[in-house]
Amino acid sequence: MHVVIIGAGIIGASLAYSVAQAGGRVTVVDASGPAAAASGRSFGWINASFFHDTDHFRLRAAGIDAYRKLCSDLALPVTFSGCLCWEDQGAALDAQAQALVDLGYEADILSSKQIAAMEPHIKAPERALFFQAEAAADTTAMTHALLKASGARRVMGCAVDAVEISQGRATGVRIAGGVLKADKVVVAAGTASPDLLSPMGVNLPMLRRPGVIFHTRPLPRVVSHVCVAPIGEFRQCPDGRIVMPAAVAHQADQSSAIDATPYDLATQACARLQKILPDVALEWEEANLAMRPVPQDGLPVVGACGADGVFTSVMHSGVTLAPIVAQILAQEILEQPLTNAQADLIAPYRPDRFQSA
Repeated sequence: MHVVIIGAGIIGASLAYSVAQAGGRVTVVDASGPAAAASGRSFGWINASFFHDTDHFRLRAAGIDAYRKLCSDLALPVTFSGCLCWEDQGAALDAQAQALVDLGYEADILSSKQIAAMEPHIKAPERALFFQAEAAADTTAMTHALLKASGARRVMGCAVDAVEISQGRATGVRIAGGVLKADKVVVAAGTASPDLLSPMGVNLPMLRRPGVIFHTRPLPRVVSHVCVAPIGEFRQCPDGRIVMPAAVAHQADQSSAIDATPYDLATQACARLQKILPDVALEWEEANLAMRPVPQDGLPVVGACGADGVFTSVMHSGVTLAPIVAQILAQEILEQPLTNAQADLIAPYRPDRFQSA
């Protein structure tokens, strides 16, 4: 079975790998290249401590488990460092910890002395939560690694004009020069997905969510964990650069526009970070603007839609969810049955929730 995946971000790459592992033949088509849009401008935090509801938590927790299995099979640029979180303090921190413990998530409350021992360069807060299971990924390198491991053929720099439909069934995608034939088509094109789906009568409403991520110049090792502070989220990459979203509370940021240039936003965010790392000479090196693919209700959209043989996979927090969603969707694409647990995990996120009766 030939499966064409539109989109070479972390979602498309993960799906290419899972489909290939399950026995499918894969071609990935992208207008730019691997991780050229939101995936390559991601903070890269793999977590379940940020979630919308209980179902979303379970999917994210399953995502972490899927990463552990994936990393045991492939050498991927993923670091299971754990996360220190002190975005809230006082009763709010206690409530956050209790909510996660009630869900079965490991969330330890650390003292200022314990935090200082783990992160000696950070101006330690009074308390912080430690999420041992969480990790971080180099999303660009991981996208390339998954595409290579999939063995998929790749058509890059080539926009898809439309999904070809004949007698109510997908037959391929229209690209420069003609039609690339396929048995199944997956739209995993992030913010470009609604325009590809709407001609088939599929409604995929998206929020406008621009985000700026900046990197510092390389430094000796000064931060060992993913850190979530009141001034924002930050972590240090293996190459020594510290990466940080310009928005405070990036995971929950609901801004539909940026209110300054990426240059100014990076400068402001770096100044906030300097107060947390007072003995580290920080200088930002690169700022990247990306449109995050956030469906209208903030939750993933995954599954069959429109014509027979057409599927979609669009979501924010794609870094956390990519492996688990890919495993489940690959089985559906190849007409392999899901387990009850898999079916329950994916059930809340079907595209039909946005379709008119």
